[in-house]
Order: sequence, then C-alpha cells, then structure tokens
Amino acid sequence: MTQIQRSALVAFSDQQMFELVNDIEAYPQYMDGCIGAEVLERDENTLVARLDLNKLGMRYSFTTRNQLTPPVLMEMQLVEGPFRRLTGNWSFLSLTEGACKVSLKLEFELSGGLVAKAAGRWLDAVANDLVDGLCQRAKWVYGPAAGQR
Repeated sequence: MTQIQRSALVAFSDQQMFELVNDIEAYPQYMDGCIGAEVLERDENTLVARLDLNKLGMRYSFTTRNQLTPPVLMEMQLVEGPFRRLTGNWSFLSLTEGACKVSLKLEFELSGGLVAKAAGRWLDAVANDLVDGLCQRAKWVYGPAAGQR
C-alpha cells in the first residue's frame, strides 16, 4: 500500500476550504490535468463523483464515494477506477478564525509492474496539483486577504 500526504497552511477558514474541495464540478477550471468532473449523486452527507484526469501523458478516470463531515473532514472510498484500492481524506484543521491547515491523505494499491509504478508517480503529481490548485483557487474565489478579515 502506497501513501501520499500533502498539506498547506492557508489564510482561509476551514469552512471556506471545505466548500472549495466539495465543489468538484469546478476542478477542471483550476486543477492542472483535470479534464472532467461530474457529481453522480449528492445528499447532505454523501457525494459520489467522477474525475477525468490527464497527467504525465496518462489518462485515467475514477469514481469515489465521499462521506462529508463539514467543515472538518471529507473521507473518500473508491467506487470505480484503475486502482485495486484507493482511500483517502481531506481534513481541515481550524487554526484561527481565518486560517486553517488543509491536508490530503491518499492510500492506494495498484497491480504490479511498470504501469503501476507510472500510475504511482501520476497519483503523486495529481495530489500536488490538487493541494496547490486548491490554495490558488481560494485566493481567486475569496480574495488574497479574505482570511484576514
């Protein structure tokens, strides 16, 4: 099992950052390599969504079921995709009224071979893009000083 963890300290509230992560349909607007995003099901506590990604010359689609605990946690479970197993979560730790720590943790298992190694590098690059893109999106949506109000 391979694990990827990324985090960032941001000058925005946990609620603001949770809302950005939960706005999956907007991912293609700001996430490098995301060529499609569709919410398949949504209710108060659960979201099922498919992401279509093209990164490092490889194109994959996968669907996750996300259990929502606003504004602190979003837990992801693989429904369909190229992984033997994929789980993860976004967590949002409030530091002050206008700042939080955003963390992304992914655990995955792939089939053996060169394709699996390439897919592992691919998912690592995707995780970087998700966190970096989210931080940039927050500045664009909320303004550079929104967390300082």
